Amino acid sequence: MSRLNIEPNIADMDAFYEQLIDTHQGLSDADSQFVNAKLVLLLANHIGDIDVLKDAFAKAREDL
Repeated sequence: MSRLNIEPNIADMDAFYEQLIDTHQGLSDADSQFVNAKLVLLLANHIGDIDVLKDAFAKAREDL
């Protein structure tokens, strides 16, 4: 059973989106991709549960 929460869970989605955009402001495409990769690794470490991460990997690949 997945413990991956795919329900809306961010209190202020607009603030989140604004911060995400600001984080990439002024970066080259390569630097932006590097920031995204680092962000994935940081958040994966924060989650720490391999089963949840496996579910997230599978969910991210759906419909491709």
